[in-house]
Amino acid sequence: MTITDEVKQSIITQAQADAPLESCGYLLGTGDTVTENYPMTNIDHSDEHFSFDPREQFAALKYARQKGLRILANWHSHPASPSRPSEEDLRLANDSSIRYAILSLQDGTVHLNSFKIVNREIINKEIHI
Repeated sequence: MTITDEVKQSIITQAQADAPLESCGYLLGTGDTVTENYPMTNIDHSDEHFSFDPREQFAALKYARQKGLRILANWHSHPASPSRPSEEDLRLANDSSIRYAILSLQDGTVHLNSFKIVNREIINKEIHI
């Protein structure tokens, strides 16, 4: 999956603004290229986990369809931990058709990786930042 520099900056800005809480959203695009960040609300308001607002999820899907885009990944931030899925992330990764991107802000350094997860196992990792 390729993520445009504009989208990378958008999610970094969003995550930094939401820190120390986890930030989240969908990555939208066509083919294998992400062209938009669709920011979402972390309704858990937590620094250790996130949940999407179901109404925002439906709005994101509707928006993507109207624009001829697909949801290519969901993403969330780890404000104080590495860019790798936690046990909870693996447990909740139940859609094998998308990637799961994690933006780490640990120690002021930005790392963005995405993962293909099937049956709670990482089968592919891509490094984006």
